[in-house]
Amino acid sequence: MDDLNLVDRGCCSGHVGSCSKLNVFDWLSDVNNVASPTDLVEVRFKNTRKDYFRNVNNLKLNLGEIVAVEASPGHDIGIVTLTGDLVLEQMKKHKVTLINGEIRKIYRKAKTADIDKWKEAIALEHQTMLEARQIAIHLNLNMKIGDVEYQGDRTKAIFYYLADDRVDFRQLIRVLADTFHIRIEMKQIGARQEAGRIGGIGPCGREICCASWINNFVSVTTNAARYQDISLNPQKLAGQCGKLKCCLNFEVDTYIDAQKDFPPTHFQLESENGIYQYMKADIFSRIYWYTQVGDKSGTFIPVPVDRVKEILQQNQKGKKVARLVQDLELKPAAEKLEFEAGSDRDTITRFDVPKTQGGKKHGNNNRRRKFRPKA
Repeated sequence: MDDLNLVDRGCCSGHVGSCSKLNVFDWLSDVNNVASPTDLVEVRFKNTRKDYFRNVNNLKLNLGEIVAVEASPGHDIGIVTLTGDLVLEQMKKHKVTLINGEIRKIYRKAKTADIDKWKEAIALEHQTMLEARQIAIHLNLNMKIGDVEYQGDRTKAIFYYLADDRVDFRQLIRVLADTFHIRIEMKQIGARQEAGRIGGIGPCGREICCASWINNFVSVTTNAARYQDISLNPQKLAGQCGKLKCCLNFEVDTYIDAQKDFPPTHFQLESENGIYQYMKADIFSRIYWYTQVGDKSGTFIPVPVDRVKEILQQNQKGKKVARLVQDLELKPAAEKLEFEAGSDRDTITRFDVPKTQGGKKHGNNNRRRKFRPKA
């Protein structure tokens, strides 16, 4: 029971919550609503599924407790994740399952028999998924059974599947019902949801976002990569789900704001030394990089964005500038490179150099000093 509780609540669960994907920080936990207390409770199940129930029996429920709740049919087993006034705010964001137009009820705290039956149902899920995949292949259905979730009383099972096109699985439901002798419910999920269910480590070295905190998936397009001047390499832009990485959308708004006054990049710059074409951009440093047409050395010339605007205005008037970058613009950059190259910060032995005072090195800094205890 402890292992199941730990998996559902997250690996770093504590008195302030957990790192679970569906964890909600209860910022109203220290406010006691005496006037109009609510009996609504948030309960979490498998596969990032949670729902809301009424505590009609006025049970004293704490976070992490296992409860038996009303289902259709029978009862289900879940874990309490939130109580109090914040549940009302959460219900506005998530869809609530109703039975006959009413919110379902919490029956009781789970008994030992309930938990044992729940564990038995969980143990059957993997084998059921494998058998269901074989049945789908035998029926020539273009779909993949991603996971199976048994109801707590083992009278019903939810089959999560992936499919690119519409699938007629009526025959599959009949075969599954006859094989496992349970009620069948089919739910379609996407590739991102499946990757979040499986989990993994991203190229950033952290747990993938869809498995740790993302609940609502938004569309990601290659325009997000273009705005950030990222190379359109499918192998690097695709995540473990085979789709574009969700993190491409995280900073795209900042990049769009930074480029509002940037000049277009499809124009060439004309100078007395030749014609230069755009190669790449350092957006937050506000620098465009150009290379001379016909130059095979691969030399890139950094040009500030404001300077690019001036050159384009001169070119539109039919004038050619003497040089792309003025001397005043190059001087600070050269001084900065010289300072960094000559500084001691880039040497691995910089901590071995004795400290100086008044321009003189102290030869006895590396010696061990003897301290006598005070009498």
